[in-house]
Amino acid sequence: MFRRREPVPFAFVAEADRFRSNVTPPPRERASRSQLAGRTLITLTLVGGLAGSLLFGIPALQQEAPGAVSTHQSEAAHR
Repeated sequence: MFRRREPVPFAFVAEADRFRSNVTPPPRERASRSQLAGRTLITLTLVGGLAGSLLFGIPALQQEAPGAVSTHQSEAAHR
């Protein structure tokens, strides 16, 4: 970016994009054991739910062979 030749009334605004603070933020608090246990439990619940939905959903999505008769059709034929 080029520098302006005329003076800017508020020079700190013009140089704000180059300003770096020398103040460091305070360190983050460490999570307690109960918070870690809660996060772990939530993660395991979500992963278990996804695995269960795959376990029960994949057989329902598979197509049958063209010559096979499904159980629903055979039950309806016997009634």
